Amino acid sequence: MQNRVTVTSLYKMKKEGKKITELTAYDYPFASMVDAAGIDIILVGDSLGMAVQGRENTLAVTMDEMLYHTSMVSRACSYSMVIGDMPFMSYQSSIEKAVDNAGRFLKEAGASAVKLEGGAAVCEVISAMTKASIPVQAHIGLTPQSVHQMGGFKVQRDEDRLMADALKVQEAGAFSVVLEGIPSAIAAKITKALDIPTIGIGAGAECDGQVLVIHDMLGITNRTVPKFVKKFADINLVAQQGLKQYIDEVRAGIFPSKDYEYK
Repeated sequence: MQNRVTVTSLYKMKKEGKKITELTAYDYPFASMVDAAGIDIILVGDSLGMAVQGRENTLAVTMDEMLYHTSMVSRACSYSMVIGDMPFMSYQSSIEKAVDNAGRFLKEAGASAVKLEGGAAVCEVISAMTKASIPVQAHIGLTPQSVHQMGGFKVQRDEDRLMADALKVQEAGAFSVVLEGIPSAIAAKITKALDIPTIGIGAGAECDGQVLVIHDMLGITNRTVPKFVKKFADINLVAQQGLKQYIDEVRAGIFPSKDYEYK
């Protein structure tokens, strides 16, 4: 059995040039599949607001909902590192509240780390969490919790600001940083400049690793997905075929046959 992925093993992977794999998962069955497949990191993302709850953005997701989903995922994992995503307003109002909420992911939900969005503006929070022995994955570039401030989900192209944010979150103690919606050339420069791993989502192939939303990359839903998403399977299509067959067989009296009856 492989050892569970840790912050130390992620640093080693970057040093050795071994790409890091990260996916979202929001419940026990999917986390079990992802863990068994050997994905290095499972992010219990606040993207569940869109992928699971059917919302237009992530802003309405609560701490209680995040802890609930993270606890399910943690119970399923023996290899993958589990990261709990800090939802909107769980870390912005005060450092004390931020540290307390981050600690709940480790104490109550079994996560090994937390993720939060923002660059220079959240460095004091990252530093405080790190001092409290809470590993932090940072997230810069296109940050979905700032969708209204950014005027929508837009690619971020300010190289100087992005590089400064990346260096500052590293200095604050983040063990890795998600680069979202960033031109690949800029992401490559950031990756080369940092000692900590970069995890790209819409940031090109030069990042140290990649993350996607599992509902998008497996085709679980048929919603419109961003340009950077590759559909590696089409579960929605397979499910629709199975559901139609079930309807047809029930209506025709074919199911349940004698093979599915008790004697």
